[in-house]
Amino acid sequence: MRLLLSFISLFLVLGANQITYAQTNPVLEDGEGYVAVNGGKLWYRIIGEGNETPLLMMHGGPGGTSRSFYLFEKLTKDRPIILFDQLGTGRSGHHEDTSLLKVNEFVEQVADLTKHLNLNSVYLYGHSWGTALALEYFSAYSKGVEGIIFNSPYFSTAIWEADADTLITFLPLATQKAIAEGEASGDFSAKSYQQANSVYLSNYGSRGKRHSSDLDTAKAPGNYFIYNYMWGPTEFTATGTLKNYDIIDKLKKVTVPTLFITGEYDEARPATVRSFEKMVPGSSTVIVKRAGHATMHDNLCQNRKAIRKFLKSLEN
Repeated sequence: MRLLLSFISLFLVLGANQITYAQTNPVLEDGEGYVAVNGGKLWYRIIGEGNETPLLMMHGGPGGTSRSFYLFEKLTKDRPIILFDQLGTGRSGHHEDTSLLKVNEFVEQVADLTKHLNLNSVYLYGHSWGTALALEYFSAYSKGVEGIIFNSPYFSTAIWEADADTLITFLPLATQKAIAEGEASGDFSAKSYQQANSVYLSNYGSRGKRHSSDLDTAKAPGNYFIYNYMWGPTEFTATGTLKNYDIIDKLKKVTVPTLFITGEYDEARPATVRSFEKMVPGSSTVIVKRAGHATMHDNLCQNRKAIRKFLKSLEN
């Protein structure tokens, strides 16, 4: 009997060690690199060091870049953060291969990156289109995801355009007229339409001065071809492959701690984001004051504080 108990004790110890090992990340080192993905090489940057659960950050667009995430450098006092440019944009290089511009291709890029870095646990952060990518990734690869932050979320084109229609009603009548005429004619290059777009963005996109970071040293522009092909000519008009995109129901299957963040004047309207919150049990929402869609530029301090407080609460 004593021998049997010894074997059981040994088994439990070994089992516990295996569990601990499986949940432990390798030590990440500050630096950058590339990982091979379908269609090319994906650029990534690790800021900070250690084996604490990292924050994997997914930028917006499609066709945007991770440049704004350098502003979250101070979060690395607690953990490494991982930035990357989706294939076709930024430092991952440009392409116009439409066969690669499918949602599942973007999801697999994230999967390839996590495998390359041998990540066993991770927190996901997405901004704008990046929130859709984070939700799609969680739906396909939930193992190891310890929490999700949806910043200025986009999950449905119909909802996004409905919110835009509402926001447009608060703009000057001349701006509303220019938008209506452009939508009716389909001439999205008209000067009046482009001016109206600038007014829209100054109210609901980036409302103030955009910040820069000393870490942002490379010229790595976004890819407008990708943006126009997948989305469309402006933030309030979808004509691309995402025209009928809707993954709202996937929110109901999120089973990890979740935080929603949006700006007071965000394109992702606070009322809409509150409705998303109700679909994820136990989740919460932070409204970033005086901020539009570019919350990290309009109110970096509150945006960063919300992220840090959420992640700290999970680990305490």
